[in-house]
Amino acid sequence: MRTPSLIPDASLPGGGRRRLVRGGIVTACILYVGVLLLLPLVGIIYTALEPGLAKIWETFSLPDVRHAFYLTGVITVVTIAVTTFFGVITAWVLVRQRFPGKSLLNAVVDLPFALSPVTVGLAAVILFGAGGWLEPFFQARGIQIIFALPSMVLVTIFICIPFTIREVVPVLEEIGKDEEDAARTLGASIMQTWRKVTMPNIRWGLLYGIALTTARAIGEIGAVLIVSGLIKGQTETATLFIFTAIEERLYAEAYIVALTLAAVSIVLLITIETARHRIEGRKVRT
Repeated sequence: MRTPSLIPDASLPGGGRRRLVRGGIVTACILYVGVLLLLPLVGIIYTALEPGLAKIWETFSLPDVRHAFYLTGVITVVTIAVTTFFGVITAWVLVRQRFPGKSLLNAVVDLPFALSPVTVGLAAVILFGAGGWLEPFFQARGIQIIFALPSMVLVTIFICIPFTIREVVPVLEEIGKDEEDAARTLGASIMQTWRKVTMPNIRWGLLYGIALTTARAIGEIGAVLIVSGLIKGQTETATLFIFTAIEERLYAEAYIVALTLAAVSIVLLITIETARHRIEGRKVRT
């Protein structure tokens, strides 16, 4: 009995072989995304909703959960504001300006991708912790950095630095300088050119950078765990609440909070993608 071969038959027409290869690639991609991305998400959704709506309401009513979400929101908003402002400026400098050390700056921007979040947290302890390099300066002024909100914001900003920059840089490179040069030739100031020409052209890249920053900020745990001290009800973010809830075998509460964080990121990405398609669709029709 002849065993079927997995290798496409050479007798097949060229179009048939291409369709077979293309079908295999598509199937592999669907399995890859489904198994590694969608299946875990479905598992979290099922586990979080299994106890019923009463358990969900009870979880959101817990003071520790509310404070954890509030703290996560504050850290995320500050992180988005800082990384968006300086990220856009940095992207513009990297693309539009020439200066000594530009290649080094371009490489340093990606440093947070290479460093473990735990390493970032330890670096913050070295700088601001007891006996740290900068600790006497802040202690003399009554400012607590480590085991408080400032250190949690600082490490989150550090980790989120690349996202906006790496989303905006390719867009700036693609649009080039022609429109900006034309605007300045017609008498527009630098700020007018930036507001009327540059920002509309980079807005989608910027929004995707903000979405990635949001997802990374609300999901950060390694660096925040090191610098927060994990003080319940004070320095416990939503991700740290999940961490402690799992340790305390409060699985339902942990999954409900985890599902909420995932939902925020997913809804944000879907909203941006939907808005982009609608606006671009209107432009095509007009």
